[in-house]
Amino acid sequence: MRLTALAFLLLATPAFAQAPDAATPPPGEPVVTPVPTLTNPPMTGPRLLISTAMGDITLQLDSAHAPISVANVLKFVKARHYDGTVVYRVAKGFVIQMGSWEAHMKGRGYKPVPVPLEANNGLHNLRGTVALARAEAPDSAGPEFFISLADNTDQLDHAPGDAGNSTGYAVFGQVTSGMEVVDAIGNVAVGDDGPMPGQAPVEPILIKKISLLK
Repeated sequence: MRLTALAFLLLATPAFAQAPDAATPPPGEPVVTPVPTLTNPPMTGPRLLISTAMGDITLQLDSAHAPISVANVLKFVKARHYDGTVVYRVAKGFVIQMGSWEAHMKGRGYKPVPVPLEANNGLHNLRGTVALARAEAPDSAGPEFFISLADNTDQLDHAPGDAGNSTGYAVFGQVTSGMEVVDAIGNVAVGDDGPMPGQAPVEPILIKKISLLK
């Protein structure tokens, strides 16, 4: 019915039919396909408060989409593993990272337990999301996690061609307040006094405590 009506309009008004479509580029110019905007679904689960020397950051965790990752982080929160550590990595315009390092490259040990990768959970590594860091092996995450300073979907999301869970980084939460603190941390001067040369804050950024909010 729609096609019939359109054909009738073009036949009935030949002058109008000859006018170029505003959405069609002139001959010879490439057609640009709009890129869909990625969003994450609402996240439900516990909330965490990260108290740093530069201010507080509140996280909404997502137990529905990343139950294993959330349980892993909560285990370390309850053990007070993060208290007294530092933000040890600031990759400008990319991420800030924390977990198991104190100031001046003093590591905080823990017993490694394989954490199955949950990168294929429908959540994207967008600005303000929180994801588990890991080594090259997919199921190698521990207490380390990072907050994205920008949309990092191209670099960090689960690969479309991966039918399982062997690529990408598992998003398990989102900053709900304190993103200005995250950005401030992301702009500090960096040097080599950390596990990742060139990405260690020159002045250590203390994590006083990470606590579970009621």
